Amino acid sequence: MVKLSAHDETDLTQFLQKLVQTASFTGMEGAVAQLVTAEMERAGFDAVSVDEMGNVIGQIGSGEPPFLLFWGQMDTVGIGDIAAWQRDPFGGVIENGVLYGRGAANPKAALASMIYGAKQFKAENRRFDGTLLVVAAVNGELAEGSAARFVFERLPVLPRWVVLGAATNLDVHIGQRGRLEIEVTVQGKACHASTPEWGVNAIYGAAKIIFSLELMRSMLMDDPFLGAGSLAVTHIENIERTKNVIPDRCNFVIDRRLTMGETEAHALAEIQSVLAKEAVEGDIRVANFHAASYTGKFCDERKSYPAWIMDERDPLVRRVSKVVQPVLGHKPKLGHWRFSTAGVYTMGYAGVPTVGFAPGDERLAHTAADQVSLRDCFRAAAGYVAIAEELLGG
Repeated sequence: MVKLSAHDETDLTQFLQKLVQTASFTGMEGAVAQLVTAEMERAGFDAVSVDEMGNVIGQIGSGEPPFLLFWGQMDTVGIGDIAAWQRDPFGGVIENGVLYGRGAANPKAALASMIYGAKQFKAENRRFDGTLLVVAAVNGELAEGSAARFVFERLPVLPRWVVLGAATNLDVHIGQRGRLEIEVTVQGKACHASTPEWGVNAIYGAAKIIFSLELMRSMLMDDPFLGAGSLAVTHIENIERTKNVIPDRCNFVIDRRLTMGETEAHALAEIQSVLAKEAVEGDIRVANFHAASYTGKFCDERKSYPAWIMDERDPLVRRVSKVVQPVLGHKPKLGHWRFSTAGVYTMGYAGVPTVGFAPGDERLAHTAADQVSLRDCFRAAAGYVAIAEELLGG
């Protein structure tokens, strides 16, 4: 059975600590990219490069296809209310074999484990067919498909397989709901706040729409594996700065999760029907992610991503499940993520067979209790070795 050496377990732990101790919010991944680059070089990768967007790409092998892609992520969400944290979110504190801090559960534990899994794979397999690529990507929190699209478009051929390092608690995940970010602008008519009857309050119009959307949640489509679609208003603003004016515009954002059978057009039509039913004037549109990465490269991405599911009988699903079983000591469950991953592009758009396998509990990601078991990181690294050996014929 594959197992990391005690020396590599120590090095993986210290590297993961450094990753957690180094803030890497979206657009600010540069310092972590330097750590990842240095660690890949120290681990003996055959080539390490940083592309124009800032993704770090480590290569094991000749650079010839077929490509097995281990997909990791460098950026994290913010820390929120610091008072909610019992430990320093950037302390990388270790207690009883558990490492705490922002990004520990997801995505930094998987990234560190992938690098050390690749290191051991190279040490144990001098000859194999194809190339293992380990990618540490940017923009994963705000535009999860953008980095994958950028990397894929610059490869000579599409990867044959993708393994996502998004938290699965060491289960094998084979799908997720899609994600659509929708911006709604409600129109009103401005007037002095002392005579509200002379205007049309855009905030009141927005409130009507939001209440109707809340009622609509229970009627969204359902899928036996991925579950129901969901809808949540996550941001609202009135740009009128003068407080004694009836606002003529109110903007809000809807986070819409799409289950199988739901499409962008379907979701937008649902919201348009609510505006018509409530007789509220307004515009709806898919949001755009338009921002510079830490390298200065601008990304312009529509925030519209499809749901996807891999067939349980697919060869990749069966082979990965089989080879990680001895590492785990039990048969892994086949599951799906509640959150969104780069799989929206790798499988959802590009159609490349994709599964997820990673340490970390999805329920702890983005919380003030962000943490990961180091033992699970070591087992994940061993699992990555086994996956690479199975798929590349080591």
